[in-house]
Amino acid sequence: MILLFDGQFAASHNTRLVLGDDEPIYLPADDKVPYHRVVFAHGFYASALHEIAHWTLAGEKRRQLVDYGYWYCPDGRDAAQQAEFEKVEIKPQAIEWAMSQAAGKPFRVSTDNLNGAEPDRESFTANVRSQLLHYLQQGFPSRARQFINTLHQFYQTPVLKASDFKAEAQDVL
Repeated sequence: MILLFDGQFAASHNTRLVLGDDEPIYLPADDKVPYHRVVFAHGFYASALHEIAHWTLAGEKRRQLVDYGYWYCPDGRDAAQQAEFEKVEIKPQAIEWAMSQAAGKPFRVSTDNLNGAEPDRESFTANVRSQLLHYLQQGFPSRARQFINTLHQFYQTPVLKASDFKAEAQDVL
């Protein structure tokens, strides 16, 4: 995954995918490291795809800020905080789902709130799927499309189509 990402974006965007520890994070270039870093957790494939999906959505100004300058409320969110979290996660998770499919890997939506308000996983999955179907029809953001194509080529998977994405995204291949 690191080689695939870096092969596409290290030169063109001065950005590399980096294996991290506990928490994923985006770090812009600084005085110590001359390139931007998309850091994913524990070597997990899904974490790498999720962080890449966020990166493909971030604009030039956001990519100059740690974690794109976004506020993040950790696990333990109340119902209102969870609703806000899910609202901003729909697009990146739709892209992540497409990338997972292009790589022939399972995908599972992440509500990321084990110790907080009980999320409506079914509704969230439907919203992510709806966004994914929109992307399939209208086109993915350019960097997302580029990486999806890279995954297709590397894994020799078929072109994405709407019927690949069932409403129940639990461990979908």
